[in-house]
Amino acid sequence: MTRIYSFAPIADEHAEVLILGSMPGIASLAAGQYYAHKQNVFWRIMAELLSFDPAISYADKVQVLKSARIALWDVLHSCKRDGSLDAKIEIETQIANDFENFFRGHRNITHLFFNGTKAEISFKQLVMPRMKSNALCYSRLPSTSPANASISFEGKLKAWQAILRPIGMEPNHCG
Repeated sequence: MTRIYSFAPIADEHAEVLILGSMPGIASLAAGQYYAHKQNVFWRIMAELLSFDPAISYADKVQVLKSARIALWDVLHSCKRDGSLDAKIEIETQIANDFENFFRGHRNITHLFFNGTKAEISFKQLVMPRMKSNALCYSRLPSTSPANASISFEGKLKAWQAILRPIGMEPNHCG
């Protein structure tokens, strides 16, 4: 099994919200783009929430996120995994991204939203114990992965509306 690597973050210095996945799947790795699997509803949800056409180019989608003060990244820098499912990630091979430096360069981020359970668990196990400050608000959202078929698109969309509330909030205001 070969080691796989995540992408650089999508973020600029104005970001207030950080959405974290676990590790890109096979389709995303092949395309070099976050959430490239045709059945992953991440970009469809973002299009609904941020009022853009989901058919725009990936570069334009990235720009819309940045304009909305939303950053996107993965918890894991690298790991070994057979296939695309989070459940197939070999726990002992996980290496987290460098969040210490990331947060140093993105001081406006006050809220983290996890795209599914694996991202939340990995962050809490691999990143939080090394963080010097814990002045962030955390929330797990339902995974946008096609593997999470137990929740309808409408249910996911309703839950994901939470990413819009923190934008412009005072730091340390969770809700």
